[in-house]
Amino acid sequence: MEDMKDIQWFPGHMAKTRRMIQKSLPLVDAVAELLDARLPLSSRNPEFDRLTRKKPRLVILNKADMADPALTQKWIAYYQKRGAAVITADSKSGKGVKNFSSALRTLLAPQLAQFAAKGMKGRPIRVMILGIPNVGKSSLINRLAGGKRAKAEDRAGVTRIQQWIKVDGGVELLDTPGVLWPKLDDQEVACRLAFTGAIRDDILDKEALAARLLTILHKQYPDALLERYKIPKDAELQGFELLEMLAKNRGMLLSGGVPNTERAAIALIDEFRAVKLGRITLEEPPCEQPQQTAPATEA
Repeated sequence: MEDMKDIQWFPGHMAKTRRMIQKSLPLVDAVAELLDARLPLSSRNPEFDRLTRKKPRLVILNKADMADPALTQKWIAYYQKRGAAVITADSKSGKGVKNFSSALRTLLAPQLAQFAAKGMKGRPIRVMILGIPNVGKSSLINRLAGGKRAKAEDRAGVTRIQQWIKVDGGVELLDTPGVLWPKLDDQEVACRLAFTGAIRDDILDKEALAARLLTILHKQYPDALLERYKIPKDAELQGFELLEMLAKNRGMLLSGGVPNTERAAIALIDEFRAVKLGRITLEEPPCEQPQQTAPATEA
């Protein structure tokens, strides 16, 4: 099976964004990290832990309505054990977004008690929002802001292109501009991001990508392939062979009965993203020893 084409990233832009995050951390009480619930490990930048140091963290498993519910519960437990509070949401429909402020208040209860003791009971909670491209960060912020256009405020220590956004529940969000990608020397991580559309389709080999996705689905969700594409669960095929079978079963043929694998690849990727194969999560959490628990609120 072919490898994906090399993908070029922007280390200079990433370095600028990292510096911006580090400079702004002292201004916030917590960090809210937005992840794709279908790939909650691959959709996070591995540098976030180092960058955000010991700031309290709220993990938002976005697009949860597209993910496997059983695996979402496992991911909730995984991030709780790493000391984060967790909520699930769908920023596009707004489901679960209402839990954002209350989850923050539970997470920051000790700090809020200290503020109250110092006569700062009405002090807003300030939160930095982090997330890689296409994970739904803009949609979440717009939902939290009630669709109102956010206005930038001049505040000491904040660059002009950063934005403080007031939302319900006495919360102020600090949106982080720019692109902050994960390190993509792991091709499996790059592929998972590409499956969900986090990487532009026009720089990818769609047939190679679809062949990889079919191999994963045939192993993890064989019933979905059987129901939608009539691919037998016991078929001893993988990769491009599965793509050819999909094309044949769907009647996607070129002259002479040759499978139109390009058309089949486009159909598979589009239908996967449209949840026509069902709710699918592409990775399971690694096993870890518990560290610290925090409350979770589901969408």
